[in-house]
Amino acid sequence: MSGHGSPVPMTSHPSGPLSGIADVPGDKSISHRSLILGAMAVGETRITGLLEGQDVLDTAKAMKAFGADVDRVGEGEWRVHGVGVGGFAEPDTVIDCGNSGTGVRLIMGSMATCPITVTFTGDASLNKRPMARVTDPLALFGCQAVGREGGRLPMTLVGAAEPVPVRYTVPVPSAQVKSAVLLAGLNAPGQTVVIEQEATRDHTERMLAGFGAEITVEDTDEGRVITLTGQPELKPQTITVPRDPSSAAFPVCAALIVPGSDVLVPNIGLNPTRAGLFYTLQEMGADLSFENMREEGGEPVADLRAKYSPKMKGIEVPPERAASMIDEYPILSVVAANATGQTVMHGVKELRVKESDRIDAMATGLRANGVTVEDGPDWWIVTGKGAGNVPGGGLTESHLDHRIAMSFLCLGMSTQNPVRVDDASPIVTSFPIFEPLMASLGASLERTGV
Repeated sequence: MSGHGSPVPMTSHPSGPLSGIADVPGDKSISHRSLILGAMAVGETRITGLLEGQDVLDTAKAMKAFGADVDRVGEGEWRVHGVGVGGFAEPDTVIDCGNSGTGVRLIMGSMATCPITVTFTGDASLNKRPMARVTDPLALFGCQAVGREGGRLPMTLVGAAEPVPVRYTVPVPSAQVKSAVLLAGLNAPGQTVVIEQEATRDHTERMLAGFGAEITVEDTDEGRVITLTGQPELKPQTITVPRDPSSAAFPVCAALIVPGSDVLVPNIGLNPTRAGLFYTLQEMGADLSFENMREEGGEPVADLRAKYSPKMKGIEVPPERAASMIDEYPILSVVAANATGQTVMHGVKELRVKESDRIDAMATGLRANGVTVEDGPDWWIVTGKGAGNVPGGGLTESHLDHRIAMSFLCLGMSTQNPVRVDDASPIVTSFPIFEPLMASLGASLERTGV
């Protein structure tokens, strides 16, 4: 699959039982941050288990363009020789972040307080996504941004020559915005403070502490207050990247809705700011268990076992849980279609500005496959048809969004008729082995014309 080449239409056929071990790729969020913080450290950081999807490879190229030595030494094994905080060089070329909103926003933050000028671009999907939510707080440090109408890429950032520390309250829960501000704060003197009214994934805070930054996190009446002392010398690390819970969601959810299935997904990161989907599935009645729970590299890890669960019921997902599972709502809606009753999802406005408008994309695609969906600005409701009762047979659009494509391919494994996806090529950005991995479990995926 190629996220930047010709479309790859695929058809997902109703499947027999899915069984076996699903070795999903490394965590994408941690992979991005490992490369960026490795490039900002002094000395050599060694990384194993890095996700080698296109999104992360584009971040690796960006760190090279900023002057860090970034080398692949084996499958998932990388070495990054960093240039230190504030040591980024001005790149000779435009930084192309492909499909990755995480990559571009974190990279913008990492260079915003360096006296360099950088132009960013991406693919057709990324270039439609608003960047003001990041460039506005970066401007407080003294960084200037000039882009297309609506704050969209291509965009040029002029880093602050004399950055100042900031105190910033994140208006909408977003780990990308928080992380961009913290990365910018590394090269600002004094203390940069970020306040979250709702906690989001905390990989950046954990990893900053691991690299030797002085950072504190405190729960107060204002919210979650993160205080970072600027201009540290980051120490290189040896990092083992846990496997991605957002990728694990697909074989896990497919197993829950395909009769007779029993799938084990080993070594999954269960950071509490990322694991909301799995607890939601258990509340719906999913036969999902955590085995061999342990800690690796400061992150909680376990093996997940998912078995076919024909008696799942719809629930109202607590809005405060949204930040811990924002990327998993598309595949949750597929499970909801196979449950009984309504699954109600509120507080998910951020889904409107992801790689696609994910609420609209899933609602439209589910309706095309015989499922009733209601939706509004920051909510949607899926009325489940019960196990085995989703008709399928529809053609769905991925909108250049990897999670939309994978969600509908999983839906087709449990429907009465095949489900077609117009373009599965974006899957390579985050889960390059999705197709062979699902096939190894017993799924019937076919590259087809539409």
